[in-house]
Amino acid sequence: MRENLVIFFSKGILSTLIDAYVVATRRIEYPVRPFAKIFKTNIMYDMLFFPLLSVLWVKLSYRDNLQKILWKSLIFSVPMSIGQWYFERNSKLFKWKKWTALHTFGSVSFTLLTIRGFVGAIKKIDHVKSKKEIAE
Repeated sequence: MRENLVIFFSKGILSTLIDAYVVATRRIEYPVRPFAKIFKTNIMYDMLFFPLLSVLWVKLSYRDNLQKILWKSLIFSVPMSIGQWYFERNSKLFKWKKWTALHTFGSVSFTLLTIRGFVGAIKKIDHVKSKKEIAE
């Protein structure tokens, strides 16, 4: 449960920071978003959908080596890039200005791999800590 919360909240923070930068530099615009008077980003995506997806992704790749992790990241980042491309063309939820599906692919892959690396570091720290406790 602790790892799930760490994944969820760290992914929410990371995606919100990246999205805030992208919106501030006018690469993406969100004409339709919750709490439009308060937030310029889509907080439902940044703080709920993407973090939940990341928890699922980390759980699916939890015991994998680097090669499998990279392949599994494609399973998430490619459909998300295609989906965002489709929704950008066929809805008014967001508008790409200086953005493409390739940018989405890169940012989704980057954040997924960053969070997975963070979880891997936590696993190593816990492993070292448990060995130290056993030795004492």
